[in-house]
Amino acid sequence: NHAKFQPSASATFSPSGQSCTVSYGSGSVTVVLGWDTLRIQSITVTQQELGLSQEEPTQPFYFADFDGILGMAFPSLAVGGTATALGGMLEQDQLAEPVFSFYFSRQPTYEYGGELILGGIDPGLFQGAITWVPVTQKLYWQVALEEFAIGQSVTSWCSQGCQAIVDTGTFLLTVPQEYLESILEALGAQETSYGYAVDCADTQHMPPIAFGIGGARLALSPSAYVLN
Repeated sequence: NHAKFQPSASATFSPSGQSCTVSYGSGSVTVVLGWDTLRIQSITVTQQELGLSQEEPTQPFYFADFDGILGMAFPSLAVGGTATALGGMLEQDQLAEPVFSFYFSRQPTYEYGGELILGGIDPGLFQGAITWVPVTQKLYWQVALEEFAIGQSVTSWCSQGCQAIVDTGTFLLTVPQEYLESILEALGAQETSYGYAVDCADTQHMPPIAFGIGGARLALSPSAYVLN
């Protein structure tokens, strides 16, 4: 029951005649490229290049609630280095500030899972100060990770420096294979036929995990990193 874009119904759509394959962690999608006017509430971007999905894997796209993907990474990661929607918004002066932000609800529903704010930040959605850090490579939203801690124990894994990617495109935390077993052991995870698992009734006794970024220690409680 996905909503589908009909190019023939748009007076501003222009096909490019090119197709390509876009790879994601869950599979590849074949798209046909074209240009059209993009509107998100009061934001309008003309001649925005987009990809119309022609073939895609059933999992997760068929069962997902979303109808499409709005990539927010840098143009160097886009197909053929094309201009992204965010780049188009900036070039056409559609944003109040060159900023976008995400808010994820702790109790998401089908109707409301959070917010994407284009052109600013809503101070009513967070407490404390924002930590600003430079991007170390303009590909993904990649930043330097100064330390990684489990509970009160700071690991030595980032003593020589680490790199991390802030990725809203997945709900998973990914770590280098060489550290995975140590993390699972520290969290008390047990191997099952479905992978590693913890007792969901006992997560309050599990330690927080923390990321040292930009001189701040950003902690995740078990409720934020355990999938129940």
